[in-house]
Amino acid sequence: MTRYEFIVSEAESGGRLDSVLGRRAELGSRSRVAQLIAGGAVLVDGVARAKSYLVVEGQALVVTVPDEAVLNVAPEALEVPIAFEDEWLMVVDKPAGMTVHPSPGHFSGTLVNALLDHGLAGGESFRPGVVHRLDKDTSGLLVVAKTSEAHRRLVGMLRDRTIGRRYLALVEGSLAADTGTIEAPVGRDPVRRKEMAVGGRRAREARTHFRVIERLRGYTLVEVRLDTGRTHQIRVHFQGIGHPVAGDPTYGHRDSLGVGRQFLHSAHLTLEHPITGQGLDLRSALPADLARVLTALRTAGAPES
Repeated sequence: MTRYEFIVSEAESGGRLDSVLGRRAELGSRSRVAQLIAGGAVLVDGVARAKSYLVVEGQALVVTVPDEAVLNVAPEALEVPIAFEDEWLMVVDKPAGMTVHPSPGHFSGTLVNALLDHGLAGGESFRPGVVHRLDKDTSGLLVVAKTSEAHRRLVGMLRDRTIGRRYLALVEGSLAADTGTIEAPVGRDPVRRKEMAVGGRRAREARTHFRVIERLRGYTLVEVRLDTGRTHQIRVHFQGIGHPVAGDPTYGHRDSLGVGRQFLHSAHLTLEHPITGQGLDLRSALPADLARVLTALRTAGAPES
């Protein structure tokens, strides 16, 4: 896929989103832009907006255009546990090591490959049904749409922050407080382009709440709740306060516990069903690899006072 980024100029301020992007030659016609907007491929400051949305000077417009090779994604018989499913949506328990959607060089083995047989719908054609994502090596609960209407409503709920997402994370060191909020903008790292950083390039607001669950020798187990969903937000925020996620190969220190990946698990998902209004409260136990790490730490004894 190809990713374009534009900043709304003073002259463009107040214009319709489809009109402003329709004048960008690299995106093709205005009708093509409208299709991209309808498919969720256009974000305004990180949020999907309608084609009639009036843009404001300084806003960042990000457009993701799929490569033709990615459009023909084949279903694959990959086992992914399902925590909830009905005719409109499903909540899967994604294993660590699985990428959510295809991309150039990763056309197979993804969550979308695994779930295509389930009638996914809505969103971009190369990642149908995908509402939000988890990093490849983050495990746990993820909601996926099975109809276009469910997708539209779920995207709106995510934007309005009415989907509750709680994670379990093991972080390095001992946090000073039992509860707290990390509030710091997150953007693209200006030097390491594939990484994110607090106050990075085109940083956007980000807010992470945490609650200490258990203090262990050299580490702290926390429950994390997100108000925003920036790329790598939890990992970047805890690195920013000097307590990186254990095992994190990008933002952490040496993996002295032998975790093999970041100790981060999407453990609790709450939402009101977008079609039926049913309250969904779903939980996922720690996978075996992370549970073993906790057991070893507990066996090592109490934290130093």
